[in-house]
Amino acid sequence: MTALDHFGRPPPGEAPARPPPPGDYRFVALDVETACGPVSSICQVGLACVRHDGGIESWSTFVDPGAEVGFSNTWLHGIGRAHVEGAPLFPQALDLLAPLLGRQPLIQHSGFDRRAVAAACELAGREPPDWRWHDSVRIARAAWPEFKGNGGHGLGHLKRALALDFHHHDAEEDARAAAMVVLKAEMRLGLSFAEIAPPPALRRRVVARPR
Repeated sequence: MTALDHFGRPPPGEAPARPPPPGDYRFVALDVETACGPVSSICQVGLACVRHDGGIESWSTFVDPGAEVGFSNTWLHGIGRAHVEGAPLFPQALDLLAPLLGRQPLIQHSGFDRRAVAAACELAGREPPDWRWHDSVRIARAAWPEFKGNGGHGLGHLKRALALDFHHHDAEEDARAAAMVVLKAEMRLGLSFAEIAPPPALRRRVVARPR
């Protein structure tokens, strides 16, 4: 049996290649990890696809951010150069993800992931994808306003406050955590995701019903 690291990842070179989950979902949460300071240095992409029955299908891939990139963030997420050897470059990863992510709402926890995707696209000479982004931080603020000034709405505090079970700073795990935040917010507010995160033109009409 392959030994996993403390993030639950196989050793470098042993991560199986697999396509992202097929089908349509209520929404998909996305998280990225970066190799170093520039947000364009994406080295891992994780997804959590929420089915209509509330189940979550998660997926991740390492991404090679380029040979010239140093991995100064390895201390945080454990990803080094050896993990991304043979992994797709960002344009290849984007082509792999676009069919899935272009057809359903997309969740990020804060605006970092959208900025990272846009910066990586600019570096590659690509237009940023026209995905329907939503922010689970805003959703968490609506569901748990009492956390403002009392731990905040970052994943680290929400993990403790909401008893979420995930390994922080792994893209697949953090995407699953963002999805769970939304699912718990639905229960807390008594609203569906479509009501909590409607299209931008309708957002001002939403009135939450805290329980």
